Amino acid sequence: VRRENQSTVFEFLLLGLPIRPEHQNVFFTMFLAMYLTTVLGNLLIILLIRLDPHLHTPMYFFLSHLAFSDISLSSITVPKMLMNIQAQHHSISYKGCISQMYFFILFVCLDNFLLAAMAYDRYVAICHPLHYITVMREELCVCLVAGSWFFSCVHALLHTLLLIQLSFCASNTVPNFFCDLTALLKLSCSDISLNKLVIFTEGGLLFILPLSSIMGSYILIGRTALKAPSTKRFIKTFSTCGSHLLVVSLYYGTLAGEYFFSSFQNSSDKDIVASVIYTVVTPLLNPFIYSLRNSDIKQALEIVVTKINCFK
Repeated sequence: VRRENQSTVFEFLLLGLPIRPEHQNVFFTMFLAMYLTTVLGNLLIILLIRLDPHLHTPMYFFLSHLAFSDISLSSITVPKMLMNIQAQHHSISYKGCISQMYFFILFVCLDNFLLAAMAYDRYVAICHPLHYITVMREELCVCLVAGSWFFSCVHALLHTLLLIQLSFCASNTVPNFFCDLTALLKLSCSDISLNKLVIFTEGGLLFILPLSSIMGSYILIGRTALKAPSTKRFIKTFSTCGSHLLVVSLYYGTLAGEYFFSSFQNSSDKDIVASVIYTVVTPLLNPFIYSLRNSDIKQALEIVVTKINCFK
């Protein structure tokens, strides 16, 4: 008789990355450097935006929240992965695993909404510059960010509540370096048809709507740039859009492969590669693509450095 609504598993075993023992130190050093760069780079962005009044604009308001989300997303998974690379026992408690999954889903979804909000901000700035101040009011920006947090929390809570109703009475080995939703569903001995349905409907809706908003915004930006008489402005617009679309492609491409095109019966190293891209690589690239190439951020950094030198 199958016991419903109760798990017989008290901990999960994270298999981690498929790394040979002789390569563990190399990968540990590499991922540690990437994680520290992610945290420091995004913290620097948040600090500069807070300190420089010239950066108190809608674009940088969204960027500061994206930077915080990226720090959180990496911090949920990477430190545990680094510990497991060096440790012999790769276990994580049942409650710890569920908590990690909840916050992971929350911040992945939050990134999703913030990227859409940033794309809309760029659309208004480039396509309707005369109305930018009236459209991108402070109230609208706060509502967009607050709505992003709210729907992300609800989305994560929904999938978490559905998951804890399942029983895990067979293997407790997770073929990944963190507690991923699809990996946990593969381990359940309960009926997961409702979970899969919610992933493809509710999850698909929250995936498609922001992505459609992003693509629509950049298409309209491209049409406006093509009409621009200035070649310099044309090149600058497409350079910015190209960088943003690179992050969007990495982010949405790996998520689609992981949650919508991945088999629920079989796991492979491809899932782990996709997980590394959107938990390690994308948060690492965001500071460089969205801000460190930006003249406003560089100018703010120079001002802060100058002030620090004056106090010495």
